[in-house]
Amino acid sequence: MNLPANLQYTKEHEWIRVEGDVAYIGITDHAQKELGDIVYVDIDTVDKDVARNDVFGTVEAVKTVSDLFSPISGTVLEVNEKLDGSPELVNSDPYGDGWMIKMSVGNPSELADLLSAEAYGDLVGA
Repeated sequence: MNLPANLQYTKEHEWIRVEGDVAYIGITDHAQKELGDIVYVDIDTVDKDVARNDVFGTVEAVKTVSDLFSPISGTVLEVNEKLDGSPELVNSDPYGDGWMIKMSVGNPSELADLLSAEAYGDLVGA
């Protein structure tokens, strides 16, 4: 299983990469494998403040729809427009072109509560 060490993770299977005061967020390789073929990503929270653990959107696979939970508090700055026409990027490149949102880091202290790659790997049995 692919678990980049430079990312942090949540128990709900989101990943986060912080660059300065902006965070990129998506779902983990484990999550996309569990969901199967992703056919639609629905995120309508641009320019909205989202609290940690709030739902910022949904991801739809062939057999299920799953909520997307924010790992931190902040404002959603951007949605990955590539996912509109190519939601399968979440399957093929979950940590790269398959990112879902960019958001501001509202409370940097919340980052300390996230999981390391090793701790997330232990959680999912990787």
